[in-house]
Amino acid sequence: MANSPSSDSMIDRIVRVLETFTADRSVQSASQIGRRAALPSSTAHRIVDELVDAGLLGRDEDRRVHLGMRLWELALRGSTALRLRQAALPYMERVQTHIRQHTQLAVLEQDEALFLERLSHPDAGANITRIAGRLPLHASSSGLVLLAHAPADLRERVLAQPLRALAPETVTDPGRLRRLLAGVRRDGVAIAQGSIESVSTGVAVPIRDAGEVVAALSVVLPRQAPHTAAIIALREAVTGIEATLRSPR
Repeated sequence: MANSPSSDSMIDRIVRVLETFTADRSVQSASQIGRRAALPSSTAHRIVDELVDAGLLGRDEDRRVHLGMRLWELALRGSTALRLRQAALPYMERVQTHIRQHTQLAVLEQDEALFLERLSHPDAGANITRIAGRLPLHASSSGLVLLAHAPADLRERVLAQPLRALAPETVTDPGRLRRLLAGVRRDGVAIAQGSIESVSTGVAVPIRDAGEVVAALSVVLPRQAPHTAAIIALREAVTGIEATLRSPR
């Protein structure tokens, strides 16, 4: 794959094309993709055509472009995320039945919390998280669990960056955040009150596989709701999830 005159590789350009699709932007024209990916129109059209031919993108009857089923198929083959989701889902359903709010599964991905699954009750409170959505590690209870147990170099890299406040109570001071992460490691739970939505509290615990933290399981509660029942339900669920992960495939 030859490099372009701007020194970005074909892989870079393909990734930029795919990244123009979001949960709120699932269908686009090739011209819109080119503008959003910062590519010349002819380059964008050529890449889109090739990705459509490969099945990674698709076109509707109006020639608008969407993500292709083959991309979804390839992403799931042998996916560790799929294995984790399959192990967690039955236990997430138990938590959801008991707590009746939001129950979420997140993993660490490129210095962010990536959410693999979310179960929600119709009467649950505010929650901006969505499946395949991301949040900064310092801002959510799941992110705090993942950051607390991340490799030291990743943790230092995150703490060295300007930390964006998603809500007035988001912890953005590096010193305070260090103390908070130490408490998460000590207590085995992260409680983030008003960190993303002022009316909500996130509660999260780690999931381990072969001794390493591989995910966070969390619930999002109304701000004033007690935490004890949620923590007990989450820890019971994690016991089952970890046993499933240890079992032969």
